[in-house]
Amino acid sequence: MNIELIHDLLLYSLLINYLILLIWFGVLLFAHDWIYRLHTRWFNMTIQTFDTVHYAGMAVYKIGILLLNLTPLLALCLLI
Repeated sequence: MNIELIHDLLLYSLLINYLILLIWFGVLLFAHDWIYRLHTRWFNMTIQTFDTVHYAGMAVYKIGILLLNLTPLLALCLLI
C-alpha cells in the first residue's frame, strides 16, 4: 500500500462516516416521534433520556470520526 491509496481510503471513509452522521441527525430531526415510539416498544425510557442517548451517541461517533479518520488524514496530508 502506498501513501496515496491510504490517503484516498481515509478521505472516502471520512466522507462516508459524515454522511452517516448527517443521515442520523436528519432522521432524528424529521422522524423524532416515530423513532421514539419505536424505541419505547423495546426500552422503557423518557423522551429526555431518548434525546440524551442519541445526542451522546452522535457526539461519540463524531469524536471517533475525528480521531480515527480526520487526524490520520491530516497527518498524511502533511507528509505528502
